[in-house]
Amino acid sequence: MDIQVRVWRQDGPSDKGRMVSYDVKDISPDASFLEMLDVLNEKLILDGDDPVAFDHDCREGICGMCGMMINGVAHGPERATTTCQLHMRHFSDGDVIDVEPWRAAAFPVIKDLVVDRGAFDSIIQAGGYISAPTGTAPDAHATPVPKADADAAFEAATCIGCGACVAACPNGSSMLFTAAKVSHLGLLPQGQPERDSRVLDMIAAQDEAGFGGCTNAGECTTVCPKGIPLTLIGRLNADYRNALRKG
Repeated sequence: MDIQVRVWRQDGPSDKGRMVSYDVKDISPDASFLEMLDVLNEKLILDGDDPVAFDHDCREGICGMCGMMINGVAHGPERATTTCQLHMRHFSDGDVIDVEPWRAAAFPVIKDLVVDRGAFDSIIQAGGYISAPTGTAPDAHATPVPKADADAAFEAATCIGCGACVAACPNGSSMLFTAAKVSHLGLLPQGQPERDSRVLDMIAAQDEAGFGGCTNAGECTTVCPKGIPLTLIGRLNADYRNALRKG
């Protein structure tokens, strides 16, 4: 299949970006979207041009590095799919595809499709941990966890921190990400010692990083490749109110 991609090119954080069109020919429908970009970059390098910079790592849908806007949708047209797991068969021969970086004040563009997601790291550092004694690891059954709580914690823990929720949110909010990180620890017995301080500190770090406020638009969960539910934001808000009352 032959397509045309219009890619956001930006030489650096302080440079003015622009959309540049490229023709990519003879792409296999079974190729992933990132493999298509690899083919484009090989051509650009052979032509003496600068390849398109984009983030990638595992290419298995679990690292969260491959975030980009495809035709205005975070990670592209397929739901519950990361960009690296999106295949070209979901497009048609002759399509024109727009590819842009995440658009959020807290995610400044570094180059082309690469953005700085270090703001997520600051949220994790503020409270994404538990108190655990050193020494011999306890037996797996030493701390009973109700199955409903374990299932909910695992659901929240599937967040890969890709930033699609922020890019899709009209306010540039990271509430779905923060809610997932707060909830998956707060649902478990091991996460109780820091439960109150965790939610207060992570919300403070989120605000300090420059993310917008949440108005429950719901776009975040629609584009989340792991299907993190919007209900976790309600759980986060409840924990936050309880922590404030105690504090």
